[in-house]
Amino acid sequence: MAEELQIEIAPDGKVTVRTKGIKGPACMDLADIFVQLLGTEDVRTKTSEYYESQTAAKRSVQQKQQRS
Repeated sequence: MAEELQIEIAPDGKVTVRTKGIKGPACMDLADIFVQLLGTEDVRTKTSEYYESQTAAKRSVQQKQQRS
């Protein structure tokens, strides 16, 4: 899965940022950048991808490529 940022701006001005395909704490680093840019943060929710390690994700891709 490619790394992706989804940014949604609601009519009331509320900004929602979601990361996809970014494993481990790296997604939080990106979230921190948006907090610095926007100035406030209401809620931060960790997805299952947060708990996956970047190394494990790379290993999985390499194993799939070797099987082909």
